[in-house]
Amino acid sequence: MNINVTNITTPSAKPAKDAALGFGKIFTDHMFQMEYSKEQGWHDARIIPFGKIEIHPASTVLHYGSEIFEGLKAYRKADGSVQLFRPLENIRRMNRSAERMCLPTIPEEDALEILTKFIEHEKDWVPSEPGTSLYIRPFMFGNDESLGVHAVHNATFMIITSPVGSYYPEGINPVKIMIESEDVRAVRGGTGEAKCGGNYAASNRAGERAAQQGYSQVLWLDGVERKYIEEVGAMNVMFKIAGEIVTPKLVGSILPGITRKSCLELLRDEGYTVNERLLSVDELIAALENGTLEEAWGCGTAAVVSPIGELAYNGKKYTINNGQIGTVTQHLYDTLTGIQWGVLEDSYGWTYPIK
Repeated sequence: MNINVTNITTPSAKPAKDAALGFGKIFTDHMFQMEYSKEQGWHDARIIPFGKIEIHPASTVLHYGSEIFEGLKAYRKADGSVQLFRPLENIRRMNRSAERMCLPTIPEEDALEILTKFIEHEKDWVPSEPGTSLYIRPFMFGNDESLGVHAVHNATFMIITSPVGSYYPEGINPVKIMIESEDVRAVRGGTGEAKCGGNYAASNRAGERAAQQGYSQVLWLDGVERKYIEEVGAMNVMFKIAGEIVTPKLVGSILPGITRKSCLELLRDEGYTVNERLLSVDELIAALENGTLEEAWGCGTAAVVSPIGELAYNGKKYTINNGQIGTVTQHLYDTLTGIQWGVLEDSYGWTYPIK
């Protein structure tokens, strides 16, 4: 693929090694952009200086929410080289999201080439301090300049990148989660399994209510019966109940997480009994009350693995594992981050080197 490059004239200073990066607050010097039209297909691929973009006031994305995004990371190894973690999984999920939202897909080989070349261009921004990485945000939006409701005929695909630290200020420390019983995130047949902005916008009200009560995120119940556990606001969720690993099965309303998939593959290979099934909130509360809920954690690209130390439901608070990180949770975090940063051998072939 021919990718034109326009370099910034005055590069920004990289963050100091001891800088508090936060998450998604600092951006690299360049971004990737290309356009799609029904007549030309994808065209005008380019790496350009990071900056504001101009869109028509009638642009489809502004009125009808035709938008998808992805999230993955680039990691700096001890030898100074850079690698990605399972990028093809992100590309495939992005194309599934695009199909659901009637946006154009990108051939896998082209998407991987774009991603690789852009990270090669920005690799000096990949931080090297422990626990840091370069967060990569590919996104696509419908860009038709008319107000009719129809399938997208014009679209824009972009990638921006941001050096980041821990997603949660607490780091790997256990977080507090509130089970949401009023709002719902998604329903089967809707867009819950697509990574689109509307899902996250719909979750903000419940998330804000939870934050006001001191909770990091909400744990969603299904949108029909309001009784089955689905996922946390920005992560999939897993539980260790009486020695068994239980996670909600993918039924069309839950995002198929790449970290989720990696956790399940690791756990099964290590001999754990892993069950992807419907898990009711009543069963979960019973396990909390009788002591068989041994561990709970969220898993996703941003936080990798995040232990849950407290759950709140219907005004009652439940402490999990004495508010401590469980052994399985810690093991998953250490193993995944070890592979991602090149500290542990990657026997799965999950990592993808950047030149």
